[in-house]
Amino acid sequence: MTTQTGHTEAIAASRVIGTSVYNTEGTHIGDIEDVMLDKLSNGIMFAVIGFGGFLGIGEKYHAIPWASLDYDEDKGGYVVPFTKEQLKAAPAYSINELTGADGQAARDASYSYYKVEPYWH
Repeated sequence: MTTQTGHTEAIAASRVIGTSVYNTEGTHIGDIEDVMLDKLSNGIMFAVIGFGGFLGIGEKYHAIPWASLDYDEDKGGYVVPFTKEQLKAAPAYSINELTGADGQAARDASYSYYKVEPYWH
């Protein structure tokens, strides 16, 4: 699946982890902490974005559908088409909650909340 700007090249997960993420207003909202993979469909379930916290304390993690992230070369990071208000109200998880039940609960809630068409249908 291509991104909104047509990027189609493969990228190593190690290059994605740690990359900054911005909202539609251009505000830095967090960084990609990890990428959850769907082993059965060979797809990317979601990006794990860390918001807030200090040195990992109090940080919340959000499951953002991978198709929602678009790399912006000028910013050197990904932009998501969501407002600050949408992101603040989004479901947030601990790392254990993100991976519980094979990540499906977080995946389903994320795709539903952001109104992104599920890749698994």
